[in-house]
Amino acid sequence: MSDRTLSVDALETYLRCPRRYEFAHVQELRRDEPDSPSADRVDLLRRALCDGLRTGETDQKPLEEAILERLSTRWHEHDERFHSRAQREFERRVLEATARAYVEAVGAAHAAGIDDLRSTSTAGELVGPALALSSTISIPADEPSTSRSVALESSVDYVVGDGSSLVGVRFVPTVDSLGLLRYRSDWEGDVQALFTDHFDPDESTFEPGTVATLLETAVVLDGLRGLCDRLGLEDRTCRYVVIPLADRSRNSVNWVSETVETSVEGTDLTDVFIDHHTFGMTHEHRNGTVEDRLATIVDDLVSKRFNPPGGWDRIADESCPDCGYAVCCPDYLSREVRFDG
Repeated sequence: MSDRTLSVDALETYLRCPRRYEFAHVQELRRDEPDSPSADRVDLLRRALCDGLRTGETDQKPLEEAILERLSTRWHEHDERFHSRAQREFERRVLEATARAYVEAVGAAHAAGIDDLRSTSTAGELVGPALALSSTISIPADEPSTSRSVALESSVDYVVGDGSSLVGVRFVPTVDSLGLLRYRSDWEGDVQALFTDHFDPDESTFEPGTVATLLETAVVLDGLRGLCDRLGLEDRTCRYVVIPLADRSRNSVNWVSETVETSVEGTDLTDVFIDHHTFGMTHEHRNGTVEDRLATIVDDLVSKRFNPPGGWDRIADESCPDCGYAVCCPDYLSREVRFDG
């Protein structure tokens, strides 16, 4: 039994600003902000894709038809306000094009992998959306030689078998927040330097989105290892893939024929995460540096240490301008009203 539970979203909030984390997750001063229309549409498509994968169809055409049928039903129930009927029809065509592109790119292959996994695993749900995963971190307790356990919660939208691996897949709006991780395939080098520099008070690097993704990958992969144990698949390694569903840069619109084409490409975060030394020692897709930092952050959160070691300057420049808590934040207000001289 864990003493405390934290989400990966809470970790990202902390990385962006410890004070923002304190307001949102400790004092629970949650801002009542509705999801954006684009986020609602992504969630609608995500659910339709999972509905289609759950049918058991593995051939491309039947799977596409099943997904589009579910998308049509969910779209009919979608009550978003649009400027015009034409805009509503355009957004529907974008979602349909994305669904077709997903099936063509990876959907049919993943459906077959899910079907294969169903035949080899002992039990458990494989398709979500939002299949819950949990990873447990042990941190020092108040008493010497004792520890506390903290459960870190994450989720994927489905899991699929791929050879000797179990792959967790999560649908996201875009992959913009991945930053450097989109363009690198190894941990050693730029990625390792960015991660360590983010926590170095003598460096100017501030990349909370990229760093949070690496921490999230550690949590998800550990959660997938636990899922492997429950499914009786202990011999499989684990991988983590994110698939964007709202990348408008990939859309091609023909306004004459009123058609939309797009493409979908997932990003496998596993290779850029793996520390080969730790992998060689454990034969698991792990990263000792990231996992050690994750444990330190969790310890800080549970112990309510919310002051960043490098001070507030980097955080203030990057996070304060769009922060809804700025009006009640003493650190922000003290910077705004201080006198020079």
